[in-house]
Amino acid sequence: MSAQYYSQNKNPPLTEDEVKEKYKEIQEELQEVFEWKKETEATLENPKASPQKKGAAKRALKKIAWRINTVNGQIIYWKLRVKGESHFKANIEKNEYWAECREKREEINKKKFIC
Repeated sequence: MSAQYYSQNKNPPLTEDEVKEKYKEIQEELQEVFEWKKETEATLENPKASPQKKGAAKRALKKIAWRINTVNGQIIYWKLRVKGESHFKANIEKNEYWAECREKREEINKKKFIC
């Protein structure tokens, strides 16, 4: 293999339409996550739900909260890409948001162990 092969992009850059499509898809995914959250909260509020179902719903809410943060980071990324920002800059913004979410989660976990 020559060095020239590695100097080229392995995948062609996304077109403007592809970027807009990705942005639309990630917004639809956020709606799906909100529906999942709504169903899980309904299980918690259901007086006929078994303790096992309620316990599973509580655990699922933690996963849902993390998924919402993940999808919101992707929305930040694709929104910046739609506005014409580079992958590099959009990725930095997304990673900063995720780091902020991670710090908040760690603070919450520390408070749980202190109390």
